[in-house]
Amino acid sequence: MAIILSGNQYGKGENRVVRIYRDTPRHEIRDLNVTTALRGPFDPAYLEGDQSMVLPTDTQKNTAYIYAKTVGIDSPEAYGLALARHFVHDVEPVEGARIEIEEYAWERAIVDGSEHDHTFLRKGQEVRTAAITVDATGEYVIGGLKDLVLLKSTGSEFHDFLVDEYTTLQPTDDRVMATSLIAKWRFGTVDVDWEAVYPIVKRELVKQFATLQSLALQQTLFHMGTAVLEAVPEIVEIRFQAPNKHHFDYNLGRWGIDSVNEVFHADDRPYGLIEATVSRDDAPDAGAAWTPSLGAA
Repeated sequence: MAIILSGNQYGKGENRVVRIYRDTPRHEIRDLNVTTALRGPFDPAYLEGDQSMVLPTDTQKNTAYIYAKTVGIDSPEAYGLALARHFVHDVEPVEGARIEIEEYAWERAIVDGSEHDHTFLRKGQEVRTAAITVDATGEYVIGGLKDLVLLKSTGSEFHDFLVDEYTTLQPTDDRVMATSLIAKWRFGTVDVDWEAVYPIVKRELVKQFATLQSLALQQTLFHMGTAVLEAVPEIVEIRFQAPNKHHFDYNLGRWGIDSVNEVFHADDRPYGLIEATVSRDDAPDAGAAWTPSLGAA
């Protein structure tokens, strides 16, 4: 038996890059968390300590900040593509680059009824994500979001499920359904209006969650994915992770109080974890699109 180095990549994790556009009195802000990972013939660094082909992670960090100025941040996807292309095409011996990005959104402060030019409040609905991979096989972009917390107070059922001797869950045709959604969608092209697509995807996710009379969170995820693929032809695949944030009806009848589906105990753990992938049957090969770094996105 031999012990081998069976894979590696290295980079700079979670560079907090904030770009403020100050060209006019009305400023703009993009706030990113950027992780880089480089892939290539770096075995000697691990096996022998030979750093001769290693671009320092500090250099990767510097590049992320320099590109925030020289390239700009029109979207996380476009910025990540520019970074990945630079590392692969301009730096020997890098063969592949993975850029993972979280974006934290801001909205303008309202002062005396008007939007302020240079004061912002952090928006807290969700975190936008992107993951960009460039290597010899192609260029791959995954858009996404996480921490999109959704709740509907009715319009959700769960019944006729499999039971055994350990089952205690009671069937219901009217329950609270809530989740903190993670969604990641793969594009089949890099010729995309990134900023236009993101609100369309979010709109469809929220619409399907709200309007479907759901028999299960699994069913809701499939309808969400179908709606996104129908609305955005450039997207070929979407993956979901959806923890089922349970809300249990709190029994006030013990005190003679009539209350059904009005007062709940919100239980954050344990939770059902529902996952699904919805894709086009003619989707192009994913290549390295889903191969992660150990970064944030």
